[in-house]
Amino acid sequence: MSLLVKICGLSTRETLETALDAGADMVGFVFFPPSPRHVSLETGRELGRQVKKRALKVALTVDADDATLDNIMDALSPDILQLHGNESVARLRDIKQKFGCPVMKAVPVATAADLAVLPGYAAVADRILFDARAPKDATRPGGLGAPFDWHLLENLELDLPYMVSGGLNIQNLAEAVRVTRAGGVDVSSGIESAPGVKDPEMIKAFIRAARATRELSVR
Repeated sequence: MSLLVKICGLSTRETLETALDAGADMVGFVFFPPSPRHVSLETGRELGRQVKKRALKVALTVDADDATLDNIMDALSPDILQLHGNESVARLRDIKQKFGCPVMKAVPVATAADLAVLPGYAAVADRILFDARAPKDATRPGGLGAPFDWHLLENLELDLPYMVSGGLNIQNLAEAVRVTRAGGVDVSSGIESAPGVKDPEMIKAFIRAARATRELSVR
């Protein structure tokens, strides 16, 4: 099974087209104003139309209320809602029921204790995304360019599909997959020339590197 590649935080037609042409499996759009990768509903609508089913559209939100999610669903028609905040298991269940959209829950990781929430989320979510836990003084939960200790996932028993993110780049991608056995990788800051500014050549190089890891054991 080939490794799923998600390019997150896309905000321009040019970089989205680069990701699609290079073969990204998922393209992510951030709807969270504090992020330098935030897109407006109108931009999200335009970029969503551009995708034309060439990849799965992922809407990243952080503790969004129903009205915000409703607007995002209308604008982007996402294939997956990525919940990157402190959403509870009950909130995940509520969102799935109300919006009828698959949900990917981001789980921030710094220590083994952070994995204690997995059974609850795994009972409801369609996919788990492991990300580095942000520092306490951070203004946003992800896209900070820092990896976590991948060995924390080394003996993970999880029936649900999962992806890994946090500080990934071309240099450490293969090692992250080897250690975590993740079925997918999610990159954002690792393919940027400045915060929020995606680099087309880095996007292409990352996807090439991800495709080269096919021989690794992924799930």
